[in-house]
Formats: sequence, C-alpha cells, structure tokens
Amino acid sequence: MTTQLGETKSSTELVISWEALPADFQLEDEPVENTGQPLLAGALRESLEISGFIQPQMLIASNFGLCATINGQFVAKAPNWVYVPSVNQVLGERKSYTPNLDGDIPAIVMEFLSDAEGGEYSFKRTYPPGKWFFYEQILQVPIYVIFDPNGGLLEFYQLENSRYELKQPDENGRHWIDAMGLFLGTWQGTKEARTGYWLRWWDEAGNLLLWAVEQIEQERQRTEQERQQKERLITYLQSQGIDPNNLQ
Repeated sequence: MTTQLGETKSSTELVISWEALPADFQLEDEPVENTGQPLLAGALRESLEISGFIQPQMLIASNFGLCATINGQFVAKAPNWVYVPSVNQVLGERKSYTPNLDGDIPAIVMEFLSDAEGGEYSFKRTYPPGKWFFYEQILQVPIYVIFDPNGGLLEFYQLENSRYELKQPDENGRHWIDAMGLFLGTWQGTKEARTGYWLRWWDEAGNLLLWAVEQIEQERQRTEQERQQKERLITYLQSQGIDPNNLQ
C-alpha cells in the first residue's frame, strides 16, 4: 500500500508505503529516560481498563514501534503512549504496528518530556525524520500530546489542514477527545511512590476514572461510613430503651 505526500506540486514528494516490520530490522533499544515514564503510561492504561473502556480490538501500548516506509527506507518511532481504536487482527503480542496495513491509524500519540530529549518537537525531514514530522505528515495522527511531568504542562495538538494546531483546554483545564469519548487533563498527587503531575481521564459527565488504589480507598470509606451509621443507629435505639437485638 503506497501513498504520496507533498506540500506543493513543486516540492519533493514523499512516497510512503505501509509494510510489515522486516525480519532483520532492529528497533531502537534506547534506555528509558527515567523511572517515571513507565508509571505515567501504566497509569493511563490502568484507569481505562478498570472502567471497562478497553476492548479486544483496541491497541494501547507504550514505547512501541509505529512503522512506515518512506522513500524506500523503513522508519519506526516509539511514542511513550499510543491508542489505536481498532486493529485487523487481535494478537497477544506485537513487535510493531504498521497503520493501514495492520489496522486504524492511531487516534492519539503521547510523548513525555525528559531533560535529555528534545525529539518530541523535531520536524526534521531527512532520514530518519523527527517525531513531530513522522506523526503529523507521515502517519497523520489526529491528536499529539506532549506532557512535561516535572512542570505539569500539557500541550494538546490537533491535526487541522495537515498541521498540528495547539489547542487550549476547557474551563476545567481538560481536553475532549472525541475518538475516545473522554477528557484528558492533568492531576497532581501521589501514586506508586511518585509524587507529581499525572495525566488522567474524565468521562463526559466529568467523573474521574479511578485507579485501583483509589477504588479500594473509596470502598473502604464507604464501608466505614456504613459502620458509623449503624453504630449511631444502635446508640439512638438504646437511648430510647430499645434493644437493637430484639428488632424484627
């Protein structure tokens, strides 16, 4: 499957084909920039899974190779987090994903900034192209998120007229993602011994999608409230000379 992409008729056209990962291709094996990045990616998936959002045909992955062949040269980029609404074949394990060949174009890709990295903003066209150019011009991913875990800055870019445009959040500081039916925003707090800024999901009604530890705490508080209500009722009945144990 091949397409051509060019800014103008006079510019050099890019010939893009969607081919499977070559058997001898070595994906970049870069070390994780910091221990926080896997936690951020895992937290995003966890609340989606608990809420029942994730379906078998979806692909949600982190540091996972997205592939395309550009002018005969194979390119793979691994975003920190990616969501694909539907794949052609549900597999237990994947080494890579080629849009159009393997299923839908990703609906959203995310990159988490680190002190040593700047490629999230790279529009470099020469081989291998930069991440921004690859997501915007090659894959044409509708939404590109760049998140700074240290400062909490969330940059939300939406593809309009083949260019990413920075979008402002709503009055609650969140961005609506139509393809997911969810809001994305930032949250500050502690999870897994990491205290700082996190990316979180909210449903259409504005309810935060909880993590497992939050659901457990919520249930503990509900049980404690029920216990206290029962004790107050028993105390009241006893004050009225009524034995609670004799109630039918």
